[in-house]
Amino acid sequence: MSDRPRMILDCDPGVDDAMAIIAAARFADLVGITTVAGNVELEHTTANACRMRELLGLDVEVHAGADGPLVGVQEFAHEVHGATGLGDLVLPDPARGPDSDGAVEWLVEATRAEEGIHLVPVGPLTNVALALRADPGLADRVASVTIMGGSAVGVGNVTAAAEFNVYADPEAADEVFRSGAPLTMMGLNLTHQVRMGSAHGAVCGALGTPVGDAMAQLLEFYTVFHLAEEEVVDGPVHDPCAVLAVTHPELFEFGMRPVHVEVDGAHTRGMTVVDERGPRAEGPANCRVAYRADAEAAIDLVMQAVREA
Repeated sequence: MSDRPRMILDCDPGVDDAMAIIAAARFADLVGITTVAGNVELEHTTANACRMRELLGLDVEVHAGADGPLVGVQEFAHEVHGATGLGDLVLPDPARGPDSDGAVEWLVEATRAEEGIHLVPVGPLTNVALALRADPGLADRVASVTIMGGSAVGVGNVTAAAEFNVYADPEAADEVFRSGAPLTMMGLNLTHQVRMGSAHGAVCGALGTPVGDAMAQLLEFYTVFHLAEEEVVDGPVHDPCAVLAVTHPELFEFGMRPVHVEVDGAHTRGMTVVDERGPRAEGPANCRVAYRADAEAAIDLVMQAVREA
């Protein structure tokens, strides 16, 4: 019997989503992968998940989910992840396509069939919100819902206040944060501590393996973007942090806080409002918020996952 956590990865690959899949394949027992529109369109996020499944030789199901937010029009991040989501990386078309286009139904069924699964959404929270609408009991059956999204310090990356995954579907995020599920938030304040770039990519490329080559290309694309955007060599690898928070929680420092999602603000729509007032905080502490990472150890684990893939 494995002591590795059982995990469903809900993702929108995406450069760092691809890295999260590599980490999850190595350190968790992947129950399945669900896809959502986010970084790029659903057809691309789903195809990329299937490509990564093939690259890693995984025997898991991939289920396509929501192609847009609960309200309004989908925002994409092509400038960060390239036209089809994996930067300049071209992986062969997968021999096996998605197992269904019913991610929401599958999430409900999978968590009914087995309690105690860790749900790790690293894209917009549309699928998770719809699954909770279909079956609110899901909130009590999962071991955790570990989100890459939001920020604990009010600095966004899409707007001044909002992080992309929450901004892409604030209504869904609001429903998830109010669901009573055991939430962990890996926000920008945390993920910006864990940075990788072309130097790491060179090490991956020197491995001479298909996964190493893929990681090298992903990191090179990421480096070019972050050099242009922030004038820094290494970019934050957001999504693997959410996987590692489940598989290696000792690498992070957390605090329980009340967290609310702003859906109405003219300047703050999509912001995660973290109440830091301690005893004077409004409402119950509904979320475990990550504050500090052992970044070196986290990066070592991502590199280990690539080496051993």
